[in-house]
Amino acid sequence: MTLPETMKAVILTGHGGLDKLEWRDDVLVPRPEAGEVLIRVGASAVNNTDINTRTGWYSKAVRGDTGSAATEGYAGASDADGAWSGALSFPRIQGADCCGEIVAVGDGVDAARIGQRVLVRPMHRPTGAGPDALVTFGSERNGGFAEYTTAGDEHALRIESPLSDIELASFPCAYSTAEGMIQRAGLGIERVLITGASGGVGSAAVQLAKRRGAHVTASTSPAKMDALKTLGADAVIDRNEAHPDEAFDVVLDLVGGPRWPELLNALVPRGRYVTSGAIAGPIVELDLRTLYLKDLTLIGSTRQDPRVFTDLVSYIEADEIRPVVAETYPLADLHAAQKAFLEKSHMGKIGVVIGG
Repeated sequence: MTLPETMKAVILTGHGGLDKLEWRDDVLVPRPEAGEVLIRVGASAVNNTDINTRTGWYSKAVRGDTGSAATEGYAGASDADGAWSGALSFPRIQGADCCGEIVAVGDGVDAARIGQRVLVRPMHRPTGAGPDALVTFGSERNGGFAEYTTAGDEHALRIESPLSDIELASFPCAYSTAEGMIQRAGLGIERVLITGASGGVGSAAVQLAKRRGAHVTASTSPAKMDALKTLGADAVIDRNEAHPDEAFDVVLDLVGGPRWPELLNALVPRGRYVTSGAIAGPIVELDLRTLYLKDLTLIGSTRQDPRVFTDLVSYIEADEIRPVVAETYPLADLHAAQKAFLEKSHMGKIGVVIGG
């Protein structure tokens, strides 16, 4: 096929408010380098990380919850270290999720890949880099909020599924985060508490934990309890009420915040706590006596073994998990999509239609 010279995209011009997201129709279409593929993007989705990166929430200068400056940013206070790996270079095309079709390949990539439908691995380490090197799609490299994007050949995984692009685009970031947490915890047929269970990662964790035979308790708002039961939660608890003491083998936490000590109290002796988010705030109080007297294990979860995403693709193809898409927006309305995301009235993911 003949590739266009320019494309439509939303460009992040710096850390800050929604005004830092600029709709453009004159962005140069990237060309795949050696070992890369060029993907025509069908759909993406909104994630907490897109908003947190835009505002610079990852900076150590920020102590509030993820909503504290989600529409306005931090007025430059987080520019030096506002992304996953420190300072971010601009302009940047965000979008950690991507479902699309390979339309061209770089040197060293089999041309038979052209025409394949793919999902892009959101978090990976660059080829030849050390085990702790981290590249996040839509952060350290351009992502899915554009008509075309590139990815390393090994990070664009072929997918065979009857699901739509928008449904498939709901999986990569949220579900790989949840599966990464679950694999790090070694979750089995145990009792697990999932906080923030109605969000993208939380609702993914409910399904993925049930897939492993766990007894799942979902912490959420009363309005979303029935939906989470339908999704597979065995029990639901009001997020505003106290968690039961010593009731769970594992806690998968996406919330953090001032009530964090309750989560350690909720674990049995030798329990495991795993976190991959802190939407209620990153600064918490830890009583070391709780940690050592209960022989607890605390686990942070960001970097993922490559098998996490390949396992996820196999679950999708086997129809073992299903997408949870609340609303969809065209790419040109990304501001509105992020505003809707920040209202937190939805369950699951907010999709972004790119192609069409």
